[in-house]
Amino acid sequence: MATFPPHSNHLIGKALHDYQMLVDGDRVMVAVSGGIDSLVLCHTLAHWRRKAPIHYELLAVHLDMGFGSDEAERVTAQLKASDLPFLVERTTFGQEALKAEDGRSGCYHCARQRRNRLFALAREHQCRKLAFGHHQEDLIETFFLNLLYGGNLSTMVPRQELFGGDLTLVRPLAYLAKNQVRELGELFGITPVGNPCPLAADSKREAIRRLLDALYAENPRFRGNIFAALGHVRTDYLLKPLADRDADRP
Repeated sequence: MATFPPHSNHLIGKALHDYQMLVDGDRVMVAVSGGIDSLVLCHTLAHWRRKAPIHYELLAVHLDMGFGSDEAERVTAQLKASDLPFLVERTTFGQEALKAEDGRSGCYHCARQRRNRLFALAREHQCRKLAFGHHQEDLIETFFLNLLYGGNLSTMVPRQELFGGDLTLVRPLAYLAKNQVRELGELFGITPVGNPCPLAADSKREAIRRLLDALYAENPRFRGNIFAALGHVRTDYLLKPLADRDADRP
């Protein structure tokens, strides 16, 4: 295999170390949508397992959302190339989500059903870690989604414990930029599978992505500055009424 890019290798190692994502004996389920990010994550975790001083098991899982395409077959072909054990499950989540409230909140329903099923599969297969292929831009976009549509300051985090610690979500690619993920995709010879959802090109995330692309075109440094700001929050300079501050005191 070609040489792993040193800078990407460093950033993945730093994310794994900073958030202590993997420990010896872990069983890790990898959520695979079929896009470049999740397929790169499969290959990356397999690559790291060969050189890591710890042993962990991997299981790749793809949920076909039921949009009537050849998605499952194409993702299966890519998973076979990753040389990981995998599970592909067909669902009707996508069609059910499009019918919910006439499709107005289809993305919410689809994402909720998919995530709940992934949680259930993790329990069934005794996997206490669930890995997602989210990268730096995904975290930035989520911050702006929550800011503009949810009215709060939050984002996805590289490590998140759920259900009292019974399940931990990890995002080993969190420090990588999108172009670095694509570089790894070329290195691994990955052919990504497009999202068959009819709403994919008209989602709130796509709107945020277009907004951010315009900012990055104006000044490429904005991306790095925004990402750095997510870990450098000056809470004393955020709005909080004095009455609420007094209530927080012991």
